[in-house]
Amino acid sequence: MLAGWMLASCAHAPAAEEAAPPPHASFTLESAALHETRRINVYLPPAQAPDRRYPVVYMLDGGVAEDFPHVANTIDAAIRADRMAPVILVGIENTQRRRDLTGPTSVAEDREIAPVVGGSAQFRAFIADELIPRIEAAYPASGRRGLIGESLAGLFVLETLSASPELFDTWIALDPSLWWNSGKLAADAPTWLAAHPHARGRLYVGWAEPETIGPNVGVLERALASAPASLAWRVVARPDLDHGTIYRALAPEVLPAMYPPE
Repeated sequence: MLAGWMLASCAHAPAAEEAAPPPHASFTLESAALHETRRINVYLPPAQAPDRRYPVVYMLDGGVAEDFPHVANTIDAAIRADRMAPVILVGIENTQRRRDLTGPTSVAEDREIAPVVGGSAQFRAFIADELIPRIEAAYPASGRRGLIGESLAGLFVLETLSASPELFDTWIALDPSLWWNSGKLAADAPTWLAAHPHARGRLYVGWAEPETIGPNVGVLERALASAPASLAWRVVARPDLDHGTIYRALAPEVLPAMYPPE
């Protein structure tokens, strides 16, 4: 587990009076993997040096009417206060959220949450093969990449770690919906950790819901005890929070801790 690395330790619509995001760019990307157009929002750090390159944090639920404003404002304020190293934030706006963020499931009740589920592999292909190359060609990206998400997006973060650990070096999963498919992702963690003995990076899992989230996070945490030393990790229980408050409460702690000022 991490020592000295971290500070002490399905709501996706913004609050009624959500502050507008800081200045940012937006563009659309025609996806061959998803057969649809995706909208992307990009925040660049203030006072960029012309010869400097920056880590990129990719965020799920990244639309302007979703979580992008509060995460972008959190990052912007932390950078300006010299509490966080400058990063680029890339928000991926949803089209069919429950399709994109879930893997296959054998549980009938899971398949009832949306007309289409189980599309995470295709969504990951979009990120890996289409979005990341576009971002790294167009912006001053350093090659360091993080992925952040909450709830089903947190599930996708952990599934991406299990399937493609080389794609990112930083993973932040908040109240991840590990109940999906009867908790199979967490139950299979010893297998996928063993399959990637050279996985490296930093993982933070924060959770609040003791009944729906906690038990499977506990299964994952026990498996992480055997993770390779190159994968630094921390699991934090926050019973003082709930599923609707954890993202806004923890983002101002976790993001500066993951990207401390240089």
